[in-house]
Amino acid sequence: MTYNILSIGDLIAAALLIVLNGAISFAFRLRLERTLAIAAVRMVVQLGLIGFVLKIVFASAHPGMTALVAIGMVGVAGYEVWARQTSPARGPWTAGLGAGTLLVVGLAATFYVTFVVMGSQPWYQPSVFIPILGMVLGNALTGVGLALETITQTARRERPAIEARLALGHTRFQAFEDVIRRALTTAMMPIVNAMAVAGIVSLPGMMTGQILSGVDPVEAAKYQVMIMFAIAGSTALAVMAAVVGGVFLLSDDRSRLRLDRLVSKGP
Repeated sequence: MTYNILSIGDLIAAALLIVLNGAISFAFRLRLERTLAIAAVRMVVQLGLIGFVLKIVFASAHPGMTALVAIGMVGVAGYEVWARQTSPARGPWTAGLGAGTLLVVGLAATFYVTFVVMGSQPWYQPSVFIPILGMVLGNALTGVGLALETITQTARRERPAIEARLALGHTRFQAFEDVIRRALTTAMMPIVNAMAVAGIVSLPGMMTGQILSGVDPVEAAKYQVMIMFAIAGSTALAVMAAVVGGVFLLSDDRSRLRLDRLVSKGP
């Protein structure tokens, strides 16, 4: 079995489905038609470009090229974490916290899967390393974004309670205990839900792609199980690191709540 090669006409036919999104937006006056169109065009351009770039990187099989792509992916992921925040920290702190967390956790998880679990040789084989890093980063990014958004917004809402605990001599982590618990729960729920319905409600992307390319379904399922475990573990570590960093960002050594370090991006 071989995969079917899609023509430009096939892609145009699939693009007609986006019209449904536009129709719903128009019918309910959501005013999302322009946003949907821009997002669709941006997606096509981005995927087209990355397809050509990866073709060159895979052909070269050079560790420098693999590292360059990986750094670019982490950088964009860090920016996306910042862009998703309603009240990011002043300066580069939110983007730095997000990018730093994703860099360490993403690379560690990808190295573990490619080198230890899969035994990929060489370890930097781009056709293995880059796709796995992309899946790990994509899910960890969502978790980190949710964690930072939850901890900043909850801290604003529960400011009196947090400041009262700090005034009573509690450590910053004791004062933020409820906030931390809520942020961790919110951030980890998407991957928990994804694992719960995998194989019953949905066939995850990696497994679907392998099946469409002709891989035996049982082998595809094994790879999907492996990557889901990697995603779950890396997301948990990234979320935990982001929450700890968020607590330090929103408090100082003098037991003060530092919401002044945040800036609202709203009007």
